[in-house]
Amino acid sequence: MTCEPFELTASLWRWTGAANGGDWFFVTIDGDAGEALSATALMHRLETGRRAGWGAVKVEVSVGATCWRTSAFPSKERDGWIVPVKAAVRKAERLVEGTPFTLLLSF
Repeated sequence: MTCEPFELTASLWRWTGAANGGDWFFVTIDGDAGEALSATALMHRLETGRRAGWGAVKVEVSVGATCWRTSAFPSKERDGWIVPVKAAVRKAERLVEGTPFTLLLSF
């Protein structure tokens, strides 16, 4: 994990199309944090000689009083990285699709 977390303003967006018909919610990570994620993924590949599954990087995310561990995934479609936000977090922090909120990202 990085020593200093990135503080970002993000908005939830919805992906529909899962095999079970469910929706998934994500935030997009770009800018300095996205570049740092790309550098971390590259360093992992250089150090281990292999790429993590789907190019993922393990991250810790905090929104309000809620903190969780998940993975960030590279996304060409979103021109950055995407991080899933599970229902329990959305409910606990009253996050609404399209409404900006602040998050802290460490990796």
